Formats: sequence, C-alpha cells, structure tokens
Amino acid sequence: MQEFSALDGAVLIDKPAGPTSHDVVDAIRRRFQIKKVGHCGTLDPNATGLLIIVLGRGTKLSEKLMGDDKVYEGAIKFGETTDSYDADGELTASLPVPPTTLDQLNEEAAKFVGDLMQVPPMVSAIKKGGVPLYKLARKGIEIVREPRLVHIYNFRFTSYEPPLGLFKIACTKGTYVRSIAHDLGQKLGCGAHLAVLRRSVSGKFDVADATPLDAVLQLTTTELEKRVIPFLKLSLS
Repeated sequence: MQEFSALDGAVLIDKPAGPTSHDVVDAIRRRFQIKKVGHCGTLDPNATGLLIIVLGRGTKLSEKLMGDDKVYEGAIKFGETTDSYDADGELTASLPVPPTTLDQLNEEAAKFVGDLMQVPPMVSAIKKGGVPLYKLARKGIEIVREPRLVHIYNFRFTSYEPPLGLFKIACTKGTYVRSIAHDLGQKLGCGAHLAVLRRSVSGKFDVADATPLDAVLQLTTTELEKRVIPFLKLSLS
C-alpha cells in the first residue's frame, strides 16, 4: 500500500482580500518548502473566504475538489456598472436606482435559479488562443465569449439598504457571481456590480473550519501537519 506523508492532503485557508489564489499557493510553497502545492477553485483578488489548498500528493485530487458546488455570500451595489462587473473595474455607467423592495429583489433573484447559460466577463482568466481574456480587455479588445452552462440552486437577498443588497447564492463550479450581479442590474434598468464576495462553502468544507492565511504562514511545519486533511480522507469525501 502506498504510504502518504503528513503533508499529503489539503489545508483550508480563509483567504483575505488582496492576494490572488496563486499568491496564496506561492506563499505556502515558499514558507513550508513543499514542491507540489495547488488550489481548488480560484477566488478573485478582492474576494475572501474558503480556499482549499492541496499539498503533495493531495494535488492529484484538485480536479475532484474543484468540481464541488459552492456557496457565496456578498453584496451587490446597484446603480453603478463596471467593465469587470465588480468593484475592481472601471466605472462605465451610473444611473438612479428605482424604488425597489427586498421582496422585489428576491422576485428577480428567483428568476436566476435553475440552469443558466452564462457569458463569462471579458475581465476573466478564461483563455482565448492561449491569452487570458483580461489581458485582451486591458488592450481594449473585446471578443465574443461562448455561453457556459451553470446551475444556480438558490439565490436570495437577506437585506437591502439602497444601493447595497446583501445576498447568499449556492451554485455549481465555474459560476461567475459578478456576471449575475451585472445581469440583475441590467434587468432592473439601473446597472449593478459585485461589491463584496466571500466563499463560505465548497463541497463538504466550510470556511468556519478554515484558518486565516497570515495565521497559517506563522505555523511550524509540525503545526501545519496537524491541520492537514489527509489524502485518504479527501479521496473518500
């Protein structure tokens, strides 16, 4: 039977706003001198929350874990549209927000539930001819993007104080929540963008069980080993 080390598995990170998912991978690789490190599902730089980091032989399970359903919480700002569909982008339009109640918002949100053909934003990491779309977008180039099938299990606003609506959404992998924010704004006629995003759940894993990145980087290797979810446990999840 193949033997596994204490660092063959995954560790749950609570990613802060700022670093990219790849930055987190690099920081852990350098800090603990682990050759193989990967992540299971990109979070945009300003997004926070659950980032599953796979270590050693655990990287063999990255595709399996990446395919799990996700739950996000966040805030959508109505009345302002950006080119990236989130707060990182350039403002492209600003319009008055029509009188809207929480119930009305949820009526519109419910229309997104189910199978959805979603067009990825230009400012994304999807590649065209080997070049990420966001690099083309920086040059002012816009290309036709093929719609992708995603599934929204639930999308609901928990509060609304204009112009911000707080929401929770459960969806399949590859869903662009900022595209949903943008599309909802278009339906309301005032535009909108994703102001805040936090991933709370991925598959069977919850951010409540994750450790903040800065705290992980202060651990010793022995302390890190105690936080690793073993390869065999992961493979059965």
